[in-house]
Amino acid sequence: MHTQKTNPKNKKKVPHHPLRVYVDRYLSYLTAEKNLALKTVENYQRDLEIFLRFNPPANPISIDSDVIRKYKVFLRQHIGRKESNLKSSTVNMYLIALRGFLRYLALQENLKMLPPEKIELLRVGDRVIKVLTDEQINALLAAPLNSKKPQALRDTAILEMLFSTGMRVSELTKLNRDHVNLKTREMSIVGKRKKVRVVFITDTASIAVTKYLDTRDDVYPPLFIRTSGPKTDKITSSGEGLRLTTRSIWNIVHHYSLLSGIVTDPSPHTLRHTLATILLRRGADLRSVQEILGHEDISTTQIYTHITNPQLKEIHHKFHPRNKN
Repeated sequence: MHTQKTNPKNKKKVPHHPLRVYVDRYLSYLTAEKNLALKTVENYQRDLEIFLRFNPPANPISIDSDVIRKYKVFLRQHIGRKESNLKSSTVNMYLIALRGFLRYLALQENLKMLPPEKIELLRVGDRVIKVLTDEQINALLAAPLNSKKPQALRDTAILEMLFSTGMRVSELTKLNRDHVNLKTREMSIVGKRKKVRVVFITDTASIAVTKYLDTRDDVYPPLFIRTSGPKTDKITSSGEGLRLTTRSIWNIVHHYSLLSGIVTDPSPHTLRHTLATILLRRGADLRSVQEILGHEDISTTQIYTHITNPQLKEIHHKFHPRNKN
């Protein structure tokens, strides 16, 4: 196999590789049959483009364990910025994409393929979850109230909504006014893989959103809009040109984190982690937290359990017979 050095950001297609037709059909399948988001399909396309650059066997049924081993070496040695080795988690991302492709070939193209589960992922360290203390989260949520910025009420509503619902920042930016029911204090949102779930609005979040909307003298549908920048270019009755972006929300969280003296530089996702941790510490069951966060697999929610049981180490030390004192 030819293993030329390349860069995953290079989007030029590998010309005339025999597997190209299968990859294109797989991407069409993800769009038409699995109804995946365009961005998700683009990510799969990017990852599989790397596999084609690796120059695998022309016949897909020849993709065996030996080919996979060589592909892992290729990923480690030839892909990445400045040709540096990839992290294990990044290599796993490419391997997971390949797993999906092989599964498609077996189930939809009726080919006798290497079972996807035979592709072993690389071992990675425990995921580090950044969680705020009670004092930090309270300081962060109060920070806009001490700000002289004219958009302080909007920013308070944003922070309260993130912490109230545990929404992903991408979900928050898509909210329109009519999505939010402040009377019932709950709403349906569309998450990953277009899965609909119900999220709940706390008393403080409801008050913050109400105060913010009372300051709005427009009729634009987006719930959170920018207050600076051009007002005329590309602004229609939909107000889409004013809708805050995910980057804007990240900047808002970063700004008030600095004002609060939080040196860990939390992100919008940190508020999601913090909510999950607090709910579990206060006795919520894992399945309920899974539903609130919109996790497809409960194993994703289980990453919080080691954080929510800080007393386990103490119990182990105290009661294990092999500990001296």
